[in-house]
Amino acid sequence: MTLPARLPDALREVRDRLAEAPLGLATAGRDDARRTARAVVDQIDDYLLPRLRDLDAPLLTVVGGSTGAGKSTLVNSLVGAPVSASGVLRPTTRSPVLVCAPSDAPAFAGDRVLPGLARVSGGPGGPGTIELVPSDAVPAGLALLDAPDVDSVVASNRDLAAQLLSAADLWVFVTTAARYADAVPWDLLRTAQERGTALAVVLDRVPPEAAAEVAADLGGMLQRAGLAAARLFVVEERPLPDGRLPEEQVAPLRGWLHALAADREQRAAVVRQTLTGALASLEARVGAVAAAVEEQDRAARELSSSARAAYAEACASIDEGVRGGALLRGEVLSRWQDFVGTGEWMRSLQSSVGRLRDRLAAALTGRPTPAEEVSGALETGVATLLRAEADRAAERTVGTWLALPGGSALLAEDADALARVSPDFPEATAAQVRDWQGGVLDLVREQGADKRTRARLTSWGVNGAGAVVMVAVFASTGGLTGGEIAVAGGTTALGQRVLEAMLGDAAVRSLADRAREDLLSRTDQLLQTERDRFDLRIVAAAPAEGAADGLRHAASGLVAAVRAG
Repeated sequence: MTLPARLPDALREVRDRLAEAPLGLATAGRDDARRTARAVVDQIDDYLLPRLRDLDAPLLTVVGGSTGAGKSTLVNSLVGAPVSASGVLRPTTRSPVLVCAPSDAPAFAGDRVLPGLARVSGGPGGPGTIELVPSDAVPAGLALLDAPDVDSVVASNRDLAAQLLSAADLWVFVTTAARYADAVPWDLLRTAQERGTALAVVLDRVPPEAAAEVAADLGGMLQRAGLAAARLFVVEERPLPDGRLPEEQVAPLRGWLHALAADREQRAAVVRQTLTGALASLEARVGAVAAAVEEQDRAARELSSSARAAYAEACASIDEGVRGGALLRGEVLSRWQDFVGTGEWMRSLQSSVGRLRDRLAAALTGRPTPAEEVSGALETGVATLLRAEADRAAERTVGTWLALPGGSALLAEDADALARVSPDFPEATAAQVRDWQGGVLDLVREQGADKRTRARLTSWGVNGAGAVVMVAVFASTGGLTGGEIAVAGGTTALGQRVLEAMLGDAAVRSLADRAREDLLSRTDQLLQTERDRFDLRIVAAAPAEGAADGLRHAASGLVAAVRAG
């Protein structure tokens, strides 16, 4: 039996891709895909690579089956000695027992087969071990491994049983007359059929009077399942002298196994069948994992899209709030009226003495100037708008994620906290708004850099000019009605005309546009930081670009390597 030299490399590529398969999102197919990936990785490590390295190694025969089916009793009977503990307490087989000829012990003493399980001798080694038992009753070229129950109440036993079956050259599957139609045995038998595993079925504890009828029924089920090639052995219900099956009941199975061990060609045929079947099954199994990775990718994109939409809507609402005049209400409107409606502003325009008086009064009383009060009210109003929209975006994102595949698990116990702005958002917002206001004043100073304009601004005050520009940013009267238009819209227009007289109408429009764009840019940054809380969770769990294609490419490379032989 020969196989292509590049096959081990192709298997390792598949193994590495599967070991790193990105399955972090709790999608519908995630858990099945994880089990499939783990099973393939284990089979490559435990069976395919070791077997390819040594095609002439002894035939590993795994005896598996349901709880209480009599696996350990069967192994003890085949060997003629109590090599594996059996009894009425379940689960009995806590660690697998491997029995082989003394000359074959070195083949199983290292990590060639089942490298993840330590070898022990002289008694059970407990979880994570294989008890290695050399016995002259087992011919060279054959090894018997008593596996845990495939339906054990202990999950680790079930997982280990499945792993051992995947590492077998030959399954000897034990069931009983009372349970041969149960779902669990047939799930495993279907797996054997799908993977092309060499298989023998032992029908145990059959009432002698019903042996022919029950055997015929099970034989028909095997044929309909595509397992007609499986050898069927019937063990009748008889007394157990010394806890072992009567010789006439176990002799047919023992004779068949010993014949396989003695005939190198037959033994090689069994190995070839299982090895070829296992290799042929990998493309579909890897494809199933790749499909699950694509499902992960779709889920990640949907989660990302929902967060992006929520925060884009928040940006649009803030933009509308800025441009629509909604901020020129309440405290802002009141402070603006104080600034322009009492005549102090116009008097300060007429005389630098008025501006000096305002500054001195503010310094002596500790109270801000009217212009500073307008700026402060705007700061509070803008910060409140940003907080409200950011809260709304966070709440909407959480609500959508809870209904999307993978979203709920990503939120975990943080859903309530994520449905609100982050704790440092208010401080960051206030800092950005203050920086924006400082930037507006810098724009005013920059625009009034020539001597003539600077003199005019000095008589009015940069803060006053800045206040007019800030209010002009929000001065569209779409959000104002009645008297509000007369006060806010009218006085803002007046202030704008005065500025235009000093700086030029194009310069004033440019100032307002630049100030508005700067504010909206800062808003985008703040909201992006908030959205990052969600995006970072997606990035941590989502597959990298091309992950599914990488899996399929590795599977195709494996198929090509097999065909090359």
